Amino acid sequence: MQGYNVIVVYNQTSDKLLMCRRSHEPYKGLSNFVGGKIEPGEDGLAAAYRELEEETAITPQDITLTHFIDFTYHLSDCYVEVYVGRLNMAVSIHGDENELYWSETDCDFFDMEKYAGEGNIGHIMTHVKMFWEQLFPIERKE
Repeated sequence: MQGYNVIVVYNQTSDKLLMCRRSHEPYKGLSNFVGGKIEPGEDGLAAAYRELEEETAITPQDITLTHFIDFTYHLSDCYVEVYVGRLNMAVSIHGDENELYWSETDCDFFDMEKYAGEGNIGHIMTHVKMFWEQLFPIERKE
């Protein structure tokens, strides 16, 4: 079964979301999260950090990722691991594969004319909002 990952990346202040505009099929021209293939035998979290750095230049020192949701597509013989993180510093993003951009966070991510994934981006974003405090606990100053 082939594994893939998608990575939900918030900027340092959590008011922007990193997206890419797909340059190839499937979903050519639509917006998506960054991500890619999990290599055979590769740990899922390691693959997420690798893909994130390859596609955006964001390194493990820039962000902490949390394994959040998995989707298994039995008839397609594949699965998708979803990771979520927020940058801990300002970084310069760049990549060669797809156009990268910072999106507002209050978009209609269920709009399948704009977003890839047959509504999965909207589903993921709904769950990120539901579990925000667990994903990004408020740090107490003592």
